[in-house]
Amino acid sequence: MLNLAISLAVYGLTILALFFAGVDILISSLVALLVFAGAFFLLSRRIIKKLTAVMETVQHEVQAGRTEKAVKTLQNSYDLGNWQFFVKSQISAQIGTILYLKRDFAHAFDYLQKAFSRHWVAMGMLGICYMKRNNPKKMIETFEKATAVSKKESMLWSLYAYCLERVGQKEKAIAVLEKGINKGAADDCLLANLESLKTGKKMKMKGYGDLWLQFHLEKPGTLIKQQTKAVQGRRKIVRR
Repeated sequence: MLNLAISLAVYGLTILALFFAGVDILISSLVALLVFAGAFFLLSRRIIKKLTAVMETVQHEVQAGRTEKAVKTLQNSYDLGNWQFFVKSQISAQIGTILYLKRDFAHAFDYLQKAFSRHWVAMGMLGICYMKRNNPKKMIETFEKATAVSKKESMLWSLYAYCLERVGQKEKAIAVLEKGINKGAADDCLLANLESLKTGKKMKMKGYGDLWLQFHLEKPGTLIKQQTKAVQGRRKIVRR
């Protein structure tokens, strides 16, 4: 990447300049190393600031319902990836997520495949895409990669188990939830889902709210009906 190349060039020039100035080679190397680190930090910071500005603009466009403009803005920002590592994969993750939320799954899949592994929402969506494409092997590979770097995301572990249960791998789903607990991702939802699977019941993801609904594995109407039923039940208890 350009940031690294420029920093290395600065490093080399600094060593040469100090060497010809009669400075000891060891000292020259140490000084050049500090100059390299400083140059790389400043260049990286500049790109991060630009990327942050892009993401803020995209968020504003999405909130305003202008998703096509948001995607276009991100696509026009791919050049930033020539400067810094992992920038292109972050942009791809964001585009894929937006398209998935729009239910444009076919186009979303193309971008999600290039997504940054630390963007666990994008990785979860990619895992679901593989599940729907009847490719459980790639689904498992994707979730394993995601959980390896996002160990404490309860929703991710539950989503992984949910997909495994959907493809008929219940015992594997139980093992995944137990692993999530060992990795520090335990919460009420995850523990409840583990108990449900162990007792032969279906997993319930409504506890995750909107975070769950964004994956489009359950119709919003289903969750609304469940919540309405619960509210009505509470009202009856109060009246008594």
